[in-house]
Amino acid sequence: MKLVIVSGTPGSGKTAVILNALERLLDQYNPAVVKVDCLRTDDHEVYRERLGIPATDALSKDMCPDHFAAYNLEHMVRWAEEHGADLLVVETAGLCLRCAPYVDACLGVCVADVTLGPNSPAKVGPFLQTADVVCVNKGDLVSQAEREVYVRKVAEVNPDCRVIETNGLTGAGCELLARLIEEEAPELPNTLDEVRLREKAPLAVCTLCVGETRVAERYHRGVLRRIDGFTEYRGE
Repeated sequence: MKLVIVSGTPGSGKTAVILNALERLLDQYNPAVVKVDCLRTDDHEVYRERLGIPATDALSKDMCPDHFAAYNLEHMVRWAEEHGADLLVVETAGLCLRCAPYVDACLGVCVADVTLGPNSPAKVGPFLQTADVVCVNKGDLVSQAEREVYVRKVAEVNPDCRVIETNGLTGAGCELLARLIEEEAPELPNTLDEVRLREKAPLAVCTLCVGETRVAERYHRGVLRRIDGFTEYRGE
């Protein structure tokens, strides 16, 4: 089974781009999609209705959606196998801008919203910096000069990625994404025992992560960083 993991900021057009790419692959593959989000999504129903393929939602609730996706990847693969899929697409919300959901045995695709401005590629963090393919989406909403600057900024933070200009509404550029999925998405090994995340998760558990709501400094433990950059581990 091939694995494609897609990330991007909310509203960047991930679902529309994936729909257009998968439409072009239905003759060769039996794809399945898992949509990871935080609280609610209807996107899995769109995949079922438009493409007639297995699709399900996976809600992380109070957990980082990218941590949740990594932790549940084996479950997602088993679910796809049970539905006879040979291509699994995991679409994640990527809300915290500090994580990247890609593993070393996938094609990592970032759908980037060009309307967020030319500095956004440097701000969105590892899910753009560690992607194999960056789809620069919504280019019809900005000028050609703005698109060119944005593409150059993407290349500065991720010089090894493939950059595709896409339009989720018209499907422009999605044929190339489909071809990259076909040619470059690796086959998953039989087990995920040796499959690893490309990027480590950010600094670990602090007191807020496990439910503390008080803000005074004395209540907090774990890996803590001050605004002056001083970082310490406080605890047992």
